Amino acid sequence: MAAMRNELVFRLSRRRSSVPRARALLHALLGDWGVGEEAADTAELVLSELVTNALCVRAPKDRQVGVRIVRAEADGLLRLEVSDAGTGTPEIRSPAADETGGRGLLLVETLSHRWGVRRREGGIGKTVWAEVKAPGLAPRPGAGTEVAAVAVRAGRQVRVRGAWRTVRDVRAEPCASGGLVVTFALDTGPALCLSAAEPLTVRDGADAASPTD
Repeated sequence: MAAMRNELVFRLSRRRSSVPRARALLHALLGDWGVGEEAADTAELVLSELVTNALCVRAPKDRQVGVRIVRAEADGLLRLEVSDAGTGTPEIRSPAADETGGRGLLLVETLSHRWGVRRREGGIGKTVWAEVKAPGLAPRPGAGTEVAAVAVRAGRQVRVRGAWRTVRDVRAEPCASGGLVVTFALDTGPALCLSAAEPLTVRDGADAASPTD
């Protein structure tokens, strides 16, 4: 399993116990992201249906099911992607009242903001994705966004030890061990030195009047 601040990617074995495992991983992640109970319940139900459908398709038993969960703060959306090695394209069914199955995608369409299917890039099978509205993901005014240190420019503000500091100058230099080291001259306090890929929370200087906590 590989995790990032705004993304979680993991694989599941082709067994029924993978459905509750996927839900548990999503539940823990959404708790860390501060997603409300109603949106979390919806997302967990949608993911359960997507994983269940992926486990039901015809595919070699050694082929795992891939799951990718992404939060898009700017849009207030959670994106849930489930990939399998099966052929064909899933379609929404209208099962009879006495049928016990066949309602998975109907439920996904009802609960999701939007959903779709795409062929897997560089592999066999497909990816079924769904986006669920999660208003709590939207960033607060002045909260900033996270970018790599090398992408920060002079004039922006960076979050350093719980306070906002304005970047006066930026200098990138090769590191003896390889890569780049970025040095920031700030309006107050000592200079800040980080590796080029290290994340920083930044905002425009115009947001200085916004709440900082």
